[in-house]
Amino acid sequence: MTGLLVFSATNGYRHDSIPAGVAALRDLGAEAGFDVDATEDPTYFTTRSLRGYDAVVFLSSSGTVFDDEQRAALERFVRDGGGYVGIHAASTTEYDWPFYGELAGARFDRHPPVQPGVITVEDHDHPATAHLPARWEWTDEWYDFRSDPRPHVRVLLSVDEDSYEGGRMGPGHPIAWCHRVGSGRCFYTALGHTAEAFDEPVFRAHLHGGITSVLPG
Repeated sequence: MTGLLVFSATNGYRHDSIPAGVAALRDLGAEAGFDVDATEDPTYFTTRSLRGYDAVVFLSSSGTVFDDEQRAALERFVRDGGGYVGIHAASTTEYDWPFYGELAGARFDRHPPVQPGVITVEDHDHPATAHLPARWEWTDEWYDFRSDPRPHVRVLLSVDEDSYEGGRMGPGHPIAWCHRVGSGRCFYTALGHTAEAFDEPVFRAHLHGGITSVLPG
């Protein structure tokens, strides 16, 4: 059975949506045959423990959460073919560890208030986006990033800054993407601020596609 480790430790801002996210990922696991373990304990991140998982899911984690040995175990896991999924505030994690920035693909910078916006599907040829309309109306916390990941990743979704107030990245503002690090597949989505998002079938399908895309094989 496929094993997923969901990690939601916070050493910074903590999202109220984390319990809803864990519940949704457990539901997806039950439906799709994934064995889902959820923890906020960084000591799970050892080479031995991670051998039991096919992918790790960072669910709105924040701040510095690992020591050097735990960092080394995660890096080895991904470079050797383990999958990485980052959801929403996962991009606010481990700012002083360059490898984690490589995993997430970009670092969170700022956001305006939660509000409706319009998402453009840039790439329908991916399990996380194949079910979506070309333009997807959605309410979320629209993240700006410290740098544009586009040169280094395959952008799947962007948000139209003309559809909401306060965006500062300009045209083609990326909010979901995929890429590889070593032998590992990575997927990140900036969506998922609200607890209600995790009850939406369209968003659950987005997460399910992102997870399946990083699994080895």
